[in-house]
Amino acid sequence: MSDPTEAAAVVTASPGASVGADRAVVWWLALDGLGEGDWPRLRALLSEEELARADRFHFDRDRLVYTAAHALCRGLLSAATGAPSRDWRFSIGSHGKPEVLVPSGNPRLRVNISHTRGLAAVALVVEHDIGIDVEWLDRQPHVDELAERMFAEQERQQLAAIPDAERTEAFLRFWTLKEAYVKAIGKGLSQPLDAFFFELDRPGIHFADPTADDPALWHFDQLRTGPEHLLALAVRHPAPARLSVEAGPAPLPYLLRLAAEVAASDGAEPGRMSRR
Repeated sequence: MSDPTEAAAVVTASPGASVGADRAVVWWLALDGLGEGDWPRLRALLSEEELARADRFHFDRDRLVYTAAHALCRGLLSAATGAPSRDWRFSIGSHGKPEVLVPSGNPRLRVNISHTRGLAAVALVVEHDIGIDVEWLDRQPHVDELAERMFAEQERQQLAAIPDAERTEAFLRFWTLKEAYVKAIGKGLSQPLDAFFFELDRPGIHFADPTADDPALWHFDQLRTGPEHLLALAVRHPAPARLSVEAGPAPLPYLLRLAAEVAASDGAEPGRMSRR
């Protein structure tokens, strides 16, 4: 697969972005673009259960990125449908993948979220399996050890041929693609990561067992959202050439306006949310 696309080369998402079976939308939110006063507003978008979970995190950075990810998810769902952000409910699959609960007869919305140090992201499509993964490029994983334990032989060979200075980023490119696929199929840790592989110089997925899945049914994207973060997207689609992806930074003014509407419905002043 060729080098990840720079964020500037993709279409910026908008609050009215249309989502369909042939159109996926990806939003991301960089935490360094948020002010202190934005956090209580974003918290207003979360459910009581999400707030409780956020408050259980020991470290501020974990609580904040969790808050951003779930506010982003609810914001994108509302932007795509017009439904209130608090109305969204989710079920959790056997391996932990959340699914949007929609009334019978309505299009099946498929969503996936990811977060890492300093960045949250969400991906949305109708009907199809979808997975997203983001990674902080400054992290220092034990590349050789992890690759030996988790990567396919074809990926280990590619990594071995890459100069030391470039190997960590190459590892993270493999890792985000693999995580995006695993999250899309919803199998979690039960899916062996060495049962499939990617090539960095061309797109597409390959399977050790040809009967395990069909590579022709998968669309993958990979891009840098900025100098410090890498994002990968996986979508299963019956005709991947028909699929378009609209990806870009989340419209923060829209999210804050949505939160202000929640605050008004609670009878609280913006920035002083009644739901703590």
